Amino acid sequence: MSEPDCLITFEHVRCTYRIKQGLLRFKPYHALKDVSFCVREGETLGIIGRNGAGKTTILKLMSGILRPDAGRVSRRPGLVVSLLSLQVGFDPELSGRENILLGGLYLGISKKNIQNRMDDIIAFSELESFIDNPIKTYSSGMRSRLGFSIGMELAPDVLLIDEVLGVGDWRFQQKASKALHHKIGNGRTVVLVSHNLEQIESICNRVVWVEHGITQAVGDTTDIITSYKNCLQAVS
Repeated sequence: MSEPDCLITFEHVRCTYRIKQGLLRFKPYHALKDVSFCVREGETLGIIGRNGAGKTTILKLMSGILRPDAGRVSRRPGLVVSLLSLQVGFDPELSGRENILLGGLYLGISKKNIQNRMDDIIAFSELESFIDNPIKTYSSGMRSRLGFSIGMELAPDVLLIDEVLGVGDWRFQQKASKALHHKIGNGRTVVLVSHNLEQIESICNRVVWVEHGITQAVGDTTDIITSYKNCLQAVS
């Protein structure tokens, strides 16, 4: 049963990919085996774990890109969720401007509202000279900057961030961090995946630790990160 202030709830969620191993042969990969937690309204939630733990899969389930094989992912009706990631969200053949429009429409934002915010999005991204070029000509840092700018300016109910704050030059990183802190200060709900534990500790109210597709712990940021570091030291 979800807590009253939960926007997104995972209940014993399992998610499996099919990995091709031949012409007609596939091998299952269990990205998530048993994950349970909730995202509370107005909080900044960190998700930590080693590579392959299932963190990005969790974000894709939150955003609706994926569906679970078992268990339940529930979202508050009408919730607008935006996923900022280097891997998803853009049509490479379309321009940056066209991708801003499509990204906003995908989030359920009206065309008029997107157009009203278009100049602000482009200005924040600092991609004015490239905005009408196809996304396939952008570097990963440029795509990251544009995706972050869309999420910041269109203000979804829940902002999901997948390892994008460390991309780009130092000045833009500082700008992005300042904008994120502003959103947090205004009560925006944020879910952050990062290997930068100092960043997680400075930003997040709570942390979910996932290992091998299973929830290890959910709770106070400092306590969970301490346990996670102790685990890493024990296996190193």
